[in-house]
Amino acid sequence: MLDINSWCASVLKKVQWQEADSFKCRNEWQQYWLLGLDSLSRRLEQHCQVLSVSVLDNTHINPSSLTEEETNLLSKEVCLRRKVILKGDQTSWVYGRTLIPLSSLQDQPHDLTRQGHVPLGITVFSAKSVHRDKLQVAKVMTDKGELFARRSRLWMNEKPMLVAELFLPNAPIYSKEMES
Repeated sequence: MLDINSWCASVLKKVQWQEADSFKCRNEWQQYWLLGLDSLSRRLEQHCQVLSVSVLDNTHINPSSLTEEETNLLSKEVCLRRKVILKGDQTSWVYGRTLIPLSSLQDQPHDLTRQGHVPLGITVFSAKSVHRDKLQVAKVMTDKGELFARRSRLWMNEKPMLVAELFLPNAPIYSKEMES
């Protein structure tokens, strides 16, 4: 059996991303989670007593490890790869994979290489200049059922990073799944 890091990474590899404006959400609850342009971490915090982070990986990767899409959205350079599980009250909710080009780490008010157990969204969205673009979403069939994912490019002080998020089976996005 695969560990959660390997399982989530394999699921994200098979995702067929769609532009957000062409993705059909079933209801406003899905739309709230998938299409929000603000901090997902802040949204998750509203649905639990304690939001915590389990860091799975925080290493540099070579440009050859990036997909063509990732290179097009960032650049062909060494990146810091951060993989985490965001947990609400100790329940795994979201697998996050962030790619931050080394040039994006320069001249920032926060040292993102030492983010540790603080959700990246909390830090990034506290910056003076932050915005999100290139939002893509997907549904992906897994051995745990159909799951949702999203990917976007975040700009922190005009420097990009690429964030992919896989909503795990116990995430709040599924709590109102049956409502239309």
